[in-house]
Amino acid sequence: MLVFSINDIIPSELGIEKLCRTFPQFFFAESGEVAHIFRRHSFRASIKRWTLDKVSAALEKRNRKTTYDHSMPPSAPTQTLLSPAELSYIHSSLSLTPSVRPDLRSATQFRPLIAETGILPSTNGSARVCYSDGTEAIVGIKAELEKTSRRWHNEAEIVVEAPTTTSEKNNITGHTASQSSITVTLDVPGQRDDDPLPTFLAAMLLESLQSSAPLLQTLYINSRWHWHLHVDILLLSPPLSYPLPLLSLTTHLALLDSKLPRQTSEPGDDPLFDDDWDAAVLLYPTASTNRTSRPPVTLLVLTVGTNIIFDPSREELAVADAVLAVSFAPDDEGRLQLVALRTVDPPSRLTPPGVPDVVNPATAVGAAATAAGGKEGSGAVPTASQDTLMSSTKGNVWAPPRGGMKRELVKTIVEAVLRPGGVGEEVLAGLAGVES
Repeated sequence: MLVFSINDIIPSELGIEKLCRTFPQFFFAESGEVAHIFRRHSFRASIKRWTLDKVSAALEKRNRKTTYDHSMPPSAPTQTLLSPAELSYIHSSLSLTPSVRPDLRSATQFRPLIAETGILPSTNGSARVCYSDGTEAIVGIKAELEKTSRRWHNEAEIVVEAPTTTSEKNNITGHTASQSSITVTLDVPGQRDDDPLPTFLAAMLLESLQSSAPLLQTLYINSRWHWHLHVDILLLSPPLSYPLPLLSLTTHLALLDSKLPRQTSEPGDDPLFDDDWDAAVLLYPTASTNRTSRPPVTLLVLTVGTNIIFDPSREELAVADAVLAVSFAPDDEGRLQLVALRTVDPPSRLTPPGVPDVVNPATAVGAAATAAGGKEGSGAVPTASQDTLMSSTKGNVWAPPRGGMKRELVKTIVEAVLRPGGVGEEVLAGLAGVES
């Protein structure tokens, strides 16, 4: 049923009740008195045609608003309005050894943030993280009991030997839930759910969670039942920088805060659970249970030349040569393992290039070069001479980066994250200090 405001369709003095009886296929949200002019049949016919035209125009306008144009380029919230001179200055500062960042942080230092958990009622777990620039995210976790399809159970059957230790007895089945038992939804202000940015961010977060074997083992109950985990992410403010690390850290804390009801039935029976929430068990048990597995974390790393910079800001992303998203998680023995690795198209590729003075006629140097090169005819610098001048000034004038990242540099980044005492362990130690 379509509901239209009468002010958008007919003047209010014409009345509504007669029009509703004449056109029963439409319902109008307001009512009024029947005007005497409606008694004229000829005018009623003209009003009918005019009303249908207005309704058709309203429907067409609504369809235009809800149609998604797939030819539109992806939105870039990390775009920064900086001049080529400013971009060149930041790029030169980051290329130094050691790098000089705009906020004077070290290459592995992260921005300060505020984090808290257990903030949402009626959820299995929740967390909130706010960066120093005001970007804020909230994550809520909901666990739903779901029946396992017979097809997945047959494909996922794993044969294990008889348990010999206590840790093996705690995981006696050896089964894992399906990867489809985890769902991630992301809401970004000013973005549709099917826009490129929310779609890519949700896929990145879901990929790392689906690759976590301890999480899938915890969601498995028996061959007929499993837990379905719904991860709802809300970005409360428009992203001032690329929000992937913020969303990943918030999801990590929400999963650490999540609890599941304690199962009271036998493993092979239909599941029954304890109603007492105080008796619920953590989705990721603490270190006191001799279990060191934790949710995955995704970090954003950029490169400028051979320099590696963690947790880049918006200004640093605007001059990045390449950007890499690294997802990692500790295994049962506490060693960090690489979960996912993806490149991110840096916004620096869309920045305007600078123009050297030697080829800019508005400058004294450019005017002299133009006059010297234009003696032969056209008054402009010849193309060959212009290319030579551009190559000679390379490095002094900003130019958008091209190409990707070398394999040796990717290896260096992964080692910096996974090695003992590296960036990965430092991030996990900081997140472990957040009080529930």
